Amino acid sequence: MSTAIRPSACPGLLRIVQALDGGICRIKLTGGSISVAQANAVADAAERYAGGVIEATNRANLQIRGIGSEQSALIDSLLAAGLGPTTAAGDDVRNLMLSPSAGIDRHRLIDTRPLAEQILATLQTNVRFHDLSAKFAVQLDGGEALAMLEHGHDLWLSALVRGDEPLLAFGLAGSPLDKPLGAVALSHGHALVVAVLELFLDLALPEQTRMRHLLAERPVAEFVQRLAARVPVIPLDWQRPQAEPLLHIGTYPQRESDRAYVGAVTPLGRLDSSMLRGAARLATEYGDGSLRFTPWQSLLLPSIRREDAAVVTQHLEQLGFLCSPDQALAHLIACTGASGCGKGLADTKGDALQLAALLQRQGGAVNVHLSGCPRSCAAAHTAPVTLLAVGPGHYDLYFRDAGQPGFGVLQARNLTIDAAGALIDACPRSPLDA
Repeated sequence: MSTAIRPSACPGLLRIVQALDGGICRIKLTGGSISVAQANAVADAAERYAGGVIEATNRANLQIRGIGSEQSALIDSLLAAGLGPTTAAGDDVRNLMLSPSAGIDRHRLIDTRPLAEQILATLQTNVRFHDLSAKFAVQLDGGEALAMLEHGHDLWLSALVRGDEPLLAFGLAGSPLDKPLGAVALSHGHALVVAVLELFLDLALPEQTRMRHLLAERPVAEFVQRLAARVPVIPLDWQRPQAEPLLHIGTYPQRESDRAYVGAVTPLGRLDSSMLRGAARLATEYGDGSLRFTPWQSLLLPSIRREDAAVVTQHLEQLGFLCSPDQALAHLIACTGASGCGKGLADTKGDALQLAALLQRQGGAVNVHLSGCPRSCAAAHTAPVTLLAVGPGHYDLYFRDAGQPGFGVLQARNLTIDAAGALIDACPRSPLDA
Protein backbone atom coordinates (compact mmCIF):
# COMPACT_ATOMS: atom_id res chain seq x y z
CA MET A 1 0.00 0.00 0.00
CA SER A 2 1.28 3.44 -0.90
CA THR A 3 2.16 5.52 2.16
CA ALA A 4 1.59 8.92 0.56
CA ILE A 5 -0.70 10.59 3.09
CA ARG A 6 -1.90 14.15 2.59
CA PRO A 7 -1.52 16.67 5.41
CA SER A 8 -4.60 17.18 7.56
CA ALA A 9 -5.54 18.11 11.11
CA CYS A 10 -7.86 15.08 11.22
CA PRO A 11 -6.33 11.85 12.50
CA GLY A 12 -6.63 8.67 10.48
CA LEU A 13 -5.30 5.17 10.76
CA LEU A 14 -2.25 6.05 8.67
CA ARG A 15 -1.90 9.61 9.95
CA ILE A 16 -1.38 10.01 13.68
CA VAL A 17 -2.05 13.54 14.94
CA GLN A 18 -0.38 14.86 18.07
CA ALA A 19 -2.31 16.10 21.12
CA LEU A 20 -1.23 17.03 24.65
CA ASP A 21 -1.63 13.43 25.80
CA GLY A 22 0.22 11.90 22.82
CA GLY A 23 -0.72 10.77 19.35
CA ILE A 24 -4.27 10.04 18.16
CA CYS A 25 -5.08 7.30 15.64
CA ARG A 26 -8.61 7.14 14.21
CA ILE A 27 -9.82 3.74 13.01
CA LYS A 28 -12.74 4.01 10.60
CA LEU A 29 -15.08 1.06 10.91
CA THR A 30 -17.34 -0.17 8.13
CA GLY A 31 -20.83 0.61 9.35
CA GLY A 32 -19.45 0.81 12.88
CA SER A 33 -18.86 -2.95 12.85
CA ILE A 34 -15.73 -4.71 14.07
CA SER A 35 -14.93 -8.40 14.45
CA VAL A 36 -13.80 -9.93 17.72
CA ALA A 37 -10.31 -10.48 16.31
CA GLN A 38 -10.13 -6.84 15.22
CA ALA A 39 -11.41 -5.63 18.60
CA ASN A 40 -8.67 -7.58 20.31
CA ALA A 41 -6.11 -6.11 17.92
CA VAL A 42 -7.24 -2.58 18.85
CA ALA A 43 -7.05 -3.46 22.55
CA ASP A 44 -3.56 -4.90 22.12
CA ALA A 45 -2.34 -1.88 20.14
CA ALA A 46 -3.72 0.59 22.68
CA GLU A 47 -2.06 -1.29 25.52
CA ARG A 48 1.26 -1.94 23.80
CA TYR A 49 1.92 1.28 21.92
CA ALA A 50 -0.23 3.90 23.71
CA GLY A 51 -1.67 4.81 27.07
CA GLY A 52 -4.48 2.27 26.81
CA VAL A 53 -7.21 4.87 26.18
CA ILE A 54 -9.70 3.95 23.44
CA GLU A 55 -12.46 6.32 22.37
CA ALA A 56 -15.79 5.58 20.71
CA THR A 57 -16.52 8.52 18.41
CA ASN A 58 -19.76 10.20 17.40
CA ARG A 59 -19.33 8.82 13.87
CA ALA A 60 -19.25 5.19 15.10
CA ASN A 61 -15.47 4.86 14.78
CA LEU A 62 -12.70 4.16 17.28
CA GLN A 63 -9.69 6.22 18.32
CA ILE A 64 -6.56 5.27 20.22
CA ARG A 65 -5.06 8.09 22.31
CA GLY A 66 -1.73 8.62 24.00
CA ILE A 67 0.36 6.98 21.28
CA GLY A 68 4.09 7.14 21.89
CA SER A 69 7.08 6.78 19.58
CA GLU A 70 6.21 3.36 18.10
CA GLN A 71 3.69 4.74 15.64
CA SER A 72 4.72 2.52 12.74
CA ALA A 73 4.36 -0.64 14.83
CA LEU A 74 0.88 0.42 15.94
CA ILE A 75 -0.21 1.15 12.38
CA ASP A 76 1.22 -2.13 11.10
CA SER A 77 -0.62 -4.13 13.78
CA LEU A 78 -3.93 -2.53 12.84
CA LEU A 79 -3.36 -3.02 9.13
CA ALA A 80 -2.56 -6.68 9.76
CA ALA A 81 -5.95 -6.99 11.47
CA GLY A 82 -7.71 -5.71 8.35
CA LEU A 83 -8.68 -2.37 9.83
CA GLY A 84 -7.10 -0.20 7.15
CA PRO A 85 -8.22 1.17 3.78
CA THR A 86 -7.68 -0.61 0.47
CA THR A 87 -5.63 2.40 -0.68
CA ALA A 88 -3.65 4.77 1.53
CA ALA A 89 -5.24 7.88 0.03
CA GLY A 90 -8.68 6.31 0.50
CA ASP A 91 -8.49 6.31 4.29
CA ASP A 92 -9.63 9.91 4.68
CA VAL A 93 -12.77 9.51 2.58
CA ARG A 94 -14.24 6.40 4.22
CA ASN A 95 -16.84 8.60 5.89
CA LEU A 96 -20.05 6.62 5.42
CA MET A 97 -22.37 6.29 8.41
CA LEU A 98 -24.99 3.55 8.68
CA SER A 99 -27.45 2.73 11.42
CA PRO A 100 -25.80 0.53 14.07
CA SER A 101 -28.64 -1.95 13.51
CA ALA A 102 -28.24 -2.12 9.72
CA GLY A 103 -29.55 -5.45 8.47
CA ILE A 104 -30.90 -6.63 11.85
CA ASP A 105 -33.37 -3.87 12.78
CA ARG A 106 -36.96 -5.10 12.96
CA HIS A 107 -38.21 -1.93 11.27
CA ARG A 108 -35.66 -1.62 8.49
CA LEU A 109 -36.98 -1.15 4.97
CA ILE A 110 -33.78 -2.23 3.23
CA ASP A 111 -30.50 -3.83 4.24
CA THR A 112 -28.06 -0.99 3.55
CA ARG A 113 -24.90 -3.07 3.89
CA PRO A 114 -24.52 -4.25 0.25
CA LEU A 115 -24.90 -0.69 -1.07
CA ALA A 116 -22.53 0.57 1.62
CA GLU A 117 -19.87 -1.87 0.45
CA GLN A 118 -20.22 -0.54 -3.11
CA ILE A 119 -19.96 3.07 -1.97
CA LEU A 120 -16.93 2.45 0.25
CA ALA A 121 -15.13 0.56 -2.50
CA THR A 122 -15.69 3.45 -4.91
CA LEU A 123 -14.59 6.08 -2.39
CA GLN A 124 -11.33 4.25 -1.86
CA THR A 125 -10.51 3.33 -5.45
CA ASN A 126 -11.72 6.37 -7.39
CA VAL A 127 -8.67 8.61 -7.31
CA ARG A 128 -10.69 11.75 -7.94
CA PHE A 129 -12.67 11.26 -4.73
CA HIS A 130 -9.45 11.40 -2.75
CA ASP A 131 -9.62 15.17 -3.25
CA LEU A 132 -12.63 15.32 -0.93
CA SER A 133 -12.14 16.83 2.51
CA ALA A 134 -11.40 14.38 5.33
CA LYS A 135 -14.59 15.73 6.91
CA PHE A 136 -16.83 15.21 3.85
CA ALA A 137 -19.40 12.64 4.98
CA VAL A 138 -22.28 10.53 3.65
CA GLN A 139 -25.14 8.90 5.57
CA LEU A 140 -27.11 5.88 4.38
CA ASP A 141 -30.30 5.22 6.36
CA GLY A 142 -32.33 2.08 5.78
CA GLY A 143 -35.41 3.17 7.71
CA GLU A 144 -34.29 1.56 10.96
CA ALA A 145 -35.91 2.44 14.29
CA LEU A 146 -32.41 2.78 15.72
CA ALA A 147 -30.88 5.58 13.66
CA MET A 148 -28.96 8.76 14.39
CA LEU A 149 -30.88 11.29 12.33
CA GLU A 150 -29.59 14.56 13.78
CA HIS A 151 -26.00 14.53 12.57
CA GLY A 152 -25.44 16.72 9.55
CA HIS A 153 -23.93 15.12 6.44
CA ASP A 154 -22.81 16.48 3.08
CA LEU A 155 -25.07 13.89 1.42
CA TRP A 156 -27.73 11.77 3.08
CA LEU A 157 -29.86 8.95 1.68
CA SER A 158 -32.90 7.52 3.43
CA ALA A 159 -34.98 4.50 2.41
CA LEU A 160 -38.71 4.52 1.80
CA VAL A 161 -41.12 2.25 -0.04
CA ARG A 162 -43.61 3.63 -2.56
CA GLY A 163 -46.00 0.95 -3.67
CA ASP A 164 -43.73 -2.07 -3.82
CA GLU A 165 -40.69 -0.13 -5.00
CA PRO A 166 -37.86 0.73 -2.60
CA LEU A 167 -36.56 4.26 -3.10
CA LEU A 168 -33.80 6.35 -1.61
CA ALA A 169 -34.73 9.89 -0.69
CA PHE A 170 -31.72 12.20 -0.59
CA GLY A 171 -30.66 15.60 0.61
CA LEU A 172 -27.57 17.78 0.79
CA ALA A 173 -25.83 19.50 3.72
CA GLY A 174 -28.33 18.26 6.27
CA SER A 175 -29.90 15.16 7.77
CA PRO A 176 -32.73 12.69 7.01
CA LEU A 177 -35.02 14.81 9.18
CA ASP A 178 -34.92 17.49 6.47
CA LYS A 179 -37.32 17.57 3.56
CA PRO A 180 -35.63 15.61 0.74
CA LEU A 181 -34.64 17.14 -2.57
CA GLY A 182 -35.89 14.08 -4.45
CA ALA A 183 -35.41 10.33 -4.64
CA VAL A 184 -33.90 7.64 -6.83
CA ALA A 185 -34.67 3.98 -7.28
CA LEU A 186 -32.65 1.80 -4.92
CA SER A 187 -30.86 0.36 -7.96
CA HIS A 188 -29.56 3.88 -8.72
CA GLY A 189 -28.29 4.52 -5.19
CA HIS A 190 -24.63 3.98 -6.01
CA ALA A 191 -24.90 6.05 -9.19
CA LEU A 192 -26.49 8.88 -7.19
CA VAL A 193 -23.61 8.99 -4.71
CA VAL A 194 -21.05 8.99 -7.52
CA ALA A 195 -22.93 11.72 -9.39
CA VAL A 196 -23.24 13.95 -6.30
CA LEU A 197 -19.55 13.64 -5.46
CA GLU A 198 -18.43 14.24 -9.05
CA LEU A 199 -20.72 17.24 -9.41
CA PHE A 200 -19.49 18.68 -6.11
CA LEU A 201 -15.88 18.37 -7.26
CA ASP A 202 -16.79 19.90 -10.62
CA LEU A 203 -18.38 22.97 -9.04
CA ALA A 204 -16.61 23.59 -5.73
CA LEU A 205 -13.82 26.12 -5.38
CA PRO A 206 -10.72 25.03 -3.42
CA GLU A 207 -11.95 26.76 -0.27
CA GLN A 208 -15.40 25.12 -0.55
CA THR A 209 -14.53 21.86 1.17
CA ARG A 210 -18.03 20.95 2.36
CA MET A 211 -21.39 20.80 0.60
CA ARG A 212 -22.76 23.62 2.76
CA HIS A 213 -19.96 25.90 1.53
CA LEU A 214 -20.88 25.24 -2.10
CA LEU A 215 -24.62 25.66 -1.54
CA ALA A 216 -24.04 28.97 0.21
CA GLU A 217 -22.83 30.30 -3.15
CA ARG A 218 -24.98 28.28 -5.61
CA PRO A 219 -28.73 27.60 -5.56
CA VAL A 220 -29.72 24.12 -4.45
CA ALA A 221 -32.15 23.93 -7.38
CA GLU A 222 -29.28 24.41 -9.81
CA PHE A 223 -27.33 21.56 -8.22
CA VAL A 224 -30.35 19.23 -8.37
CA GLN A 225 -31.02 20.19 -12.00
CA ARG A 226 -27.47 19.31 -12.94
CA LEU A 227 -27.72 16.11 -10.91
CA ALA A 228 -30.90 15.06 -12.73
CA ALA A 229 -28.98 15.16 -16.00
CA ARG A 230 -26.70 12.42 -14.65
CA VAL A 231 -29.09 10.15 -12.72
CA PRO A 232 -32.90 9.75 -12.84
CA VAL A 233 -34.25 11.90 -9.97
CA ILE A 234 -37.83 11.28 -8.84
CA PRO A 235 -39.83 14.20 -7.36
CA LEU A 236 -40.87 13.37 -3.82
CA ASP A 237 -43.13 14.80 -1.13
CA TRP A 238 -42.14 12.79 1.94
CA GLN A 239 -40.75 13.16 5.44
CA ARG A 240 -38.69 10.56 7.26
CA PRO A 241 -40.38 9.51 10.54
CA GLN A 242 -38.48 10.22 13.72
CA ALA A 243 -36.35 7.41 15.08
CA GLU A 244 -37.22 5.92 18.45
CA PRO A 245 -35.12 7.31 21.32
CA LEU A 246 -32.71 5.36 23.54
CA LEU A 247 -32.65 2.18 21.43
CA HIS A 248 -28.85 2.20 21.69
CA ILE A 249 -28.96 1.24 25.37
CA GLY A 250 -30.66 -1.87 26.70
CA THR A 251 -31.94 -5.07 25.09
CA TYR A 252 -34.09 -5.01 21.94
CA PRO A 253 -35.38 -7.74 19.60
CA GLN A 254 -33.89 -8.20 16.14
CA ARG A 255 -35.60 -9.34 12.96
CA GLU A 256 -34.80 -12.93 13.90
CA SER A 257 -37.49 -13.95 16.39
CA ASP A 258 -35.11 -15.57 18.90
CA ARG A 259 -32.33 -12.96 18.78
CA ALA A 260 -31.73 -9.57 20.35
CA TYR A 261 -28.99 -7.00 20.56
CA VAL A 262 -27.67 -5.59 23.81
CA GLY A 263 -26.62 -1.94 23.81
CA ALA A 264 -24.26 -0.34 26.32
CA VAL A 265 -22.79 3.16 26.58
CA THR A 266 -19.08 3.77 27.02
CA PRO A 267 -18.73 6.28 29.89
CA LEU A 268 -18.05 9.67 28.29
CA GLY A 269 -17.02 7.90 25.10
CA ARG A 270 -14.03 6.10 26.61
CA LEU A 271 -13.09 2.52 27.27
CA ASP A 272 -9.85 0.77 28.03
CA SER A 273 -8.29 -2.37 26.62
CA SER A 274 -9.79 -4.64 29.27
CA MET A 275 -13.30 -3.33 28.57
CA LEU A 276 -12.92 -3.89 24.83
CA ARG A 277 -11.47 -7.37 25.31
CA GLY A 278 -14.26 -8.22 27.73
CA ALA A 279 -16.93 -7.12 25.27
CA ALA A 280 -15.20 -9.15 22.56
CA ARG A 281 -15.31 -12.24 24.78
CA LEU A 282 -19.04 -11.77 25.27
CA ALA A 283 -19.53 -11.39 21.50
CA THR A 284 -17.69 -14.67 21.02
CA GLU A 285 -19.49 -16.59 23.75
CA TYR A 286 -23.01 -15.25 23.30
CA GLY A 287 -23.18 -13.38 19.97
CA ASP A 288 -22.11 -13.68 16.36
CA GLY A 289 -18.47 -12.70 16.84
CA SER A 290 -18.92 -9.02 16.07
CA LEU A 291 -19.40 -5.72 17.89
CA ARG A 292 -21.05 -2.61 16.51
CA PHE A 293 -20.16 0.88 17.66
CA THR A 294 -22.73 3.65 17.44
CA PRO A 295 -22.90 7.45 16.96
CA TRP A 296 -24.02 7.66 20.61
CA GLN A 297 -20.52 6.54 21.65
CA SER A 298 -21.91 3.18 22.66
CA LEU A 299 -21.67 -0.38 21.40
CA LEU A 300 -24.10 -3.13 20.45
CA LEU A 301 -23.56 -6.84 20.83
CA PRO A 302 -25.82 -8.28 18.10
CA SER A 303 -27.43 -11.70 17.67
CA ILE A 304 -27.65 -12.57 21.36
CA ARG A 305 -30.16 -15.25 22.28
CA ARG A 306 -32.95 -13.52 24.17
CA GLU A 307 -32.56 -15.78 27.18
CA ASP A 308 -28.87 -14.76 27.43
CA ALA A 309 -29.44 -11.00 27.28
CA ALA A 310 -29.67 -10.51 31.04
CA VAL A 311 -26.38 -12.26 31.76
CA VAL A 312 -24.65 -10.38 28.92
CA THR A 313 -25.92 -7.11 30.39
CA GLN A 314 -24.62 -8.07 33.80
CA HIS A 315 -21.18 -8.84 32.40
CA LEU A 316 -21.09 -5.53 30.50
CA GLU A 317 -21.95 -3.65 33.70
CA GLN A 318 -19.15 -5.46 35.52
CA LEU A 319 -16.75 -4.35 32.77
CA GLY A 320 -17.72 -0.71 33.35
CA PHE A 321 -20.28 -0.11 30.60
CA LEU A 322 -23.52 1.80 31.25
CA CYS A 323 -26.49 -0.42 30.47
CA SER A 324 -29.50 1.54 31.75
CA PRO A 325 -31.04 4.79 30.49
CA ASP A 326 -31.69 5.64 34.15
CA GLN A 327 -27.97 6.32 34.64
CA ALA A 328 -27.32 10.04 34.29
CA LEU A 329 -23.78 9.45 33.00
CA ALA A 330 -25.21 7.56 30.02
CA HIS A 331 -26.70 10.83 28.78
CA LEU A 332 -23.57 13.00 29.05
CA ILE A 333 -20.94 13.61 26.38
CA ALA A 334 -17.71 15.50 26.86
CA CYS A 335 -14.72 16.29 24.70
CA THR A 336 -11.15 15.45 25.70
CA GLY A 337 -10.82 18.70 27.60
CA ALA A 338 -7.75 20.43 28.97
CA SER A 339 -6.04 17.19 29.98
CA GLY A 340 -5.52 16.13 26.39
CA CYS A 341 -6.26 19.11 24.13
CA GLY A 342 -4.41 22.42 23.98
CA LYS A 343 -7.63 24.26 23.09
CA GLY A 344 -9.60 22.90 26.04
CA LEU A 345 -10.31 25.45 28.77
CA ALA A 346 -11.57 23.00 31.39
CA ASP A 347 -11.30 19.37 32.50
CA THR A 348 -14.52 18.42 30.75
CA LYS A 349 -14.29 14.70 31.53
CA GLY A 350 -13.81 15.26 35.26
CA ASP A 351 -16.47 17.97 35.35
CA ALA A 352 -18.90 15.67 33.52
CA LEU A 353 -18.45 12.98 36.18
CA GLN A 354 -19.21 15.58 38.85
CA LEU A 355 -22.29 16.77 36.95
CA ALA A 356 -23.51 13.21 36.41
CA ALA A 357 -23.36 12.57 40.16
CA LEU A 358 -25.40 15.73 40.79
CA LEU A 359 -28.01 14.88 38.17
CA GLN A 360 -28.27 11.30 39.44
CA ARG A 361 -29.02 12.51 42.97
CA GLN A 362 -31.57 14.93 41.54
CA GLY A 363 -33.24 12.09 39.66
CA GLY A 364 -32.65 13.55 36.21
CA ALA A 365 -31.42 11.87 33.03
CA VAL A 366 -30.76 14.92 30.85
CA ASN A 367 -28.77 14.95 27.61
CA VAL A 368 -25.89 17.34 28.33
CA HIS A 369 -22.83 18.18 26.24
CA LEU A 370 -19.69 19.59 27.87
CA SER A 371 -17.38 21.29 25.39
CA GLY A 372 -13.94 22.58 26.26
CA CYS A 373 -14.00 25.15 23.46
CA PRO A 374 -16.42 26.41 20.75
CA ARG A 375 -15.29 23.78 18.22
CA SER A 376 -17.70 21.22 19.71
CA CYS A 377 -15.63 18.16 18.74
CA ALA A 378 -17.60 15.74 20.93
CA ALA A 379 -21.02 16.52 19.47
CA ALA A 380 -21.95 16.31 15.79
CA HIS A 381 -25.34 17.90 16.47
CA THR A 382 -26.70 20.45 18.92
CA ALA A 383 -27.46 18.83 22.27
CA PRO A 384 -30.50 19.83 24.34
CA VAL A 385 -28.12 21.32 26.93
CA THR A 386 -24.56 22.53 26.29
CA LEU A 387 -21.99 23.66 28.83
CA LEU A 388 -19.27 25.65 27.04
CA ALA A 389 -16.09 26.01 29.06
CA VAL A 390 -14.86 29.54 29.78
CA GLY A 391 -12.16 28.52 32.27
CA PRO A 392 -11.25 25.71 34.68
CA GLY A 393 -14.46 24.44 36.28
CA HIS A 394 -16.60 27.24 34.79
CA TYR A 395 -19.06 27.12 31.90
CA ASP A 396 -21.63 29.13 29.97
CA LEU A 397 -24.98 27.30 29.83
CA TYR A 398 -27.00 27.00 26.60
CA PHE A 399 -30.36 25.38 25.86
CA ARG A 400 -31.06 24.16 22.33
CA ASP A 401 -33.45 26.31 20.30
CA ALA A 402 -34.45 25.39 16.76
CA GLY A 403 -34.56 29.07 15.87
CA GLN A 404 -31.03 29.78 17.07
CA PRO A 405 -27.74 28.71 15.48
CA GLY A 406 -24.89 27.05 17.29
CA PHE A 407 -25.48 25.81 20.82
CA GLY A 408 -28.83 27.59 21.15
CA VAL A 409 -29.94 30.22 23.67
CA LEU A 410 -27.49 31.39 26.32
CA GLN A 411 -29.08 30.91 29.76
CA ALA A 412 -26.28 31.88 32.15
CA ARG A 413 -22.58 32.69 32.16
CA ASN A 414 -19.56 31.50 34.11
CA LEU A 415 -21.30 28.81 36.15
CA THR A 416 -19.63 26.27 38.38
CA ILE A 417 -20.68 22.65 37.87
CA ASP A 418 -22.77 22.80 41.04
CA ALA A 419 -24.56 25.92 39.83
CA ALA A 420 -25.07 24.46 36.36
CA GLY A 421 -26.51 21.26 37.84
CA ALA A 422 -28.95 23.22 39.98
CA LEU A 423 -30.08 25.36 37.06
CA ILE A 424 -30.53 22.35 34.77
CA ASP A 425 -32.54 20.59 37.47
CA ALA A 426 -34.75 23.66 37.97
CA CYS A 427 -35.80 23.78 34.31
CA PRO A 428 -38.72 21.83 32.86
CA ARG A 429 -37.61 18.42 31.63
CA SER A 430 -39.41 18.33 28.26
CA PRO A 431 -37.18 20.70 26.25
CA LEU A 432 -34.03 19.29 27.82
CA ASP A 433 -34.69 15.61 27.15
CA ALA A 434 -35.35 15.98 23.41
